[in-house]
Amino acid sequence: MGRIKTSFVKSIAKYLFEKHSDKFTTDFSKNKEIVKQLVDMKSKKLRNIVAGYLTKLLLDI
Repeated sequence: MGRIKTSFVKSIAKYLFEKHSDKFTTDFSKNKEIVKQLVDMKSKKLRNIVAGYLTKLLLDI
């Protein structure tokens, strides 16, 4: 069992996935760098949570 993601994180991740689904992979490190390029987040923790959620979405597909 993992941590519960907030609706803010889910909405950002789903938006990025809809617009840029071809850029994301199942590798967390690559997703982290892609999120860093696409979204200007000041919080490294929030960026990592979004990248992790995107990775989880791709692994579940």
